[in-house]
Amino acid sequence: MDVEEVAEELYGLRPAEFVAARDTYVARARAAKDARAAKAVAALRRPSLAAWAANRLARQRKREAQQFLALGETLREAHRTLDAEQLRAASGQRQQLITALARTAAGLAGEAGLSVSDTVLHEIEQTLHGVLADQDVAEQWSRGRLVKAPEAAVGFPEVAQEAVPARRAPAAEAPEADETTGSEEAAGAAGRPAPKKKTARGADARRLRERERARLRELERARTAAEEADDEVGRRERELAEARDARQTAAEEAEEAAELVSRLERELHDGRQAKQEARTASATAGKAVTTAEHALRDARRAAAQAARDLQDRESRSRD
Repeated sequence: MDVEEVAEELYGLRPAEFVAARDTYVARARAAKDARAAKAVAALRRPSLAAWAANRLARQRKREAQQFLALGETLREAHRTLDAEQLRAASGQRQQLITALARTAAGLAGEAGLSVSDTVLHEIEQTLHGVLADQDVAEQWSRGRLVKAPEAAVGFPEVAQEAVPARRAPAAEAPEADETTGSEEAAGAAGRPAPKKKTARGADARRLRERERARLRELERARTAAEEADDEVGRRERELAEARDARQTAAEEAEEAAELVSRLERELHDGRQAKQEARTASATAGKAVTTAEHALRDARRAAAQAARDLQDRESRSRD
């Protein structure tokens, strides 16, 4: 059995058809004593509705899929090389294209008879974000083999610290003693007070420096708060993705259990029916045996009587 061909067929089916078709192939592989293929096919997991819709998009819109994959390569390369111009150019296309492709995927699902809710549409968009950010996800999607929406992608992978250009250090601040101080010293040496204009200018400069420091501190606090908020969003999105994965796994297990129960109930019903039919046949056969035994007994009696009659006739004939 060619496992690749089987996988290609299975992931082209609707999710509700996946498990039964997969189990049929597993049974065929086992009947053919192909343990390797049976194990490989049994390991294939049914895709979620969102993953199936995204896979259908990759399968049926190959040109758009290739363009989207190329955009992902551009974004990942720009992020690795810190090419700001290339990153801005590619990022500008990203969200608009993801939204359009997600709607196309929803339309393709509708053509196959499956409606897509807003939640599933969001999962499709999340999947497409993952395709752009993660090479492995992009590879699975290009083959139409995604099983579930990837973990929510908040951004692209972290860049190594040594790859980031060093931040330019702020210019050294001038000492508190500026030209005003010099003027005061000169004036003191001459025995007269410094000009008031220069003293006021020094005070203004100090106030400006203090305001700038305060602004920078506020900016740093805002940046820290934003980073913490981003971290919290990422954590919540990961928790949501994990919860959705758990829900999907539980739904799959429940469906497989329901299918197993249905199959066992059918087998039990068939077994009971066969048992009842066997009992009926046994009872009929028992009656037939009893009837045959009675008939045999009657035949033997008749044969004995006929033998006695014959013997009597022969005796009378001799006399």
